[in-house]
Amino acid sequence: MRMRVAIIAAVAALGAGTAGAAEVTFLSTNAIKTVLEELGPQFEKATEHKLKVTFGATAPLKVRIDKGEAFDLTALTGSAIDALVKDGKLAAGTRADLARSGVGVAVKRGAPKPDISTTEAFKRTLLAAQSIGYVEQGASGVYLKALFERLGIADALKSKIKLLPTSAGQAVANGEVEIGMTQISEILPYAGAELVGPLPADIQLTTVFAAGVATAAKEPAGAQALIAFLKTPASAAVFKSKGLDPS
Repeated sequence: MRMRVAIIAAVAALGAGTAGAAEVTFLSTNAIKTVLEELGPQFEKATEHKLKVTFGATAPLKVRIDKGEAFDLTALTGSAIDALVKDGKLAAGTRADLARSGVGVAVKRGAPKPDISTTEAFKRTLLAAQSIGYVEQGASGVYLKALFERLGIADALKSKIKLLPTSAGQAVANGEVEIGMTQISEILPYAGAELVGPLPADIQLTTVFAAGVATAAKEPAGAQALIAFLKTPASAAVFKSKGLDPS
């Protein structure tokens, strides 16, 4: 309750108010889905703006933007946001880092936790696993594919890997794969999945997630109000609780 009051007060202080309420179309990375599920309704209540959010992996969302889909605001990996700014799809002055996240390893809750304390232990764990899952088009999936090549285990893992259409955390929780790997924030929401830990530091991928307002936004003021809201100290506490480091 205290956090909710603090968030509402922060929005009021930012001047979002309730005047000019609008529907803000938001294309968002899955990495901050749980954050938006909690903060989105509070933002709507405090401002009377309505959020129309589409969640997905960065790569396919960026393709949709590149093809001309209409939207007001997007949150993707920092590199994707920078590319969209360069291409004139996003207004450069609106770019804002939201959070940083690392890749984590998950197993079904109650299952023995494998050793991933070092890179060599991580390799042994993957080679011993019956099945491994990740989302191919996600930022972590693209990285993991290259990582397995770099570690020299790609060929040995081919028969074990299951490329997932949705969250690796969910796949682990459902028993579809023995080991799932994705952003830590995409593991924590699933009660049936358990975080083993982050990747070893020497092979970890730290991803910056950022937001930007479309140059052709119909509701730029509402979009900018949401970015400001997500940057408040009260919102930062929610990011942390979801496994993300606020920027």
